[in-house]
Order: sequence, then structure tokens, then C-alpha cells
Amino acid sequence: MAKQEYSQYQKGVISGYYGNLDTIMLQKLSELVSELYVAHAPRPSGLEPGDEAGGTQDEGRRKANIDRLWQRVHKAMIQLKIPPAIIDHIMQKRDVQVLAKNLQDWLARAGKR
Repeated sequence: MAKQEYSQYQKGVISGYYGNLDTIMLQKLSELVSELYVAHAPRPSGLEPGDEAGGTQDEGRRKANIDRLWQRVHKAMIQLKIPPAIIDHIMQKRDVQVLAKNLQDWLARAGKR
């Protein structure tokens, strides 16, 4: 396959993307924290008629969704080059508050640059 030539504009866009990748990944991680808070929120206790049979199925889907969100968090932390010990600690705890506290620290450090 021949090497693709990019216009000056395209080169600028690509350079800007990679130059801001850490900011982009921190924003993505912030969004994932929000999604995890919502996913972990308690479900309303009032069931709609006919929901009785689907309760365990919904819970299974909810857990699968939470697992996918944590996988995305893991990938984002790797891309941010977070030290492996911190990544391991957060992934073992799988506590949204621990992740949010660390994210707050990372955002503060990124703001000082």
C-alpha cells in the first residue's frame, strides 16, 4: 500500500489531535465516571406490570454494561500512561469514587501544564 500524502490542513488536524490526546482521554474518562455513577445508581423499586419476569435479565444486562464501562476505563488509563500500580488498584476496587478522586487529581495536574 502506498504511503498516503496529507494536505497541510490534514497534517495540522492530526498534529492537534495527538497534541491534545491526554486532554481528550481525560475528558473521556470524566464521561465514563458519569456513566458509571448512573449505572451504579439504585433502580426504582416500583415495577411496571409484566416486569417481574425480566428483573434478573435486566440485572444481568446492567452488570454487563458496568463491566464494559470498566473495561473502557482501563483502556483510557493505559492510554493516559497512568502508573500500572494505580491502574491495578482502581481496577481491583472498581469503586467509582476512587476513580473520581484520582481523576480529579489528574485533571488538576493537567491544568497546571
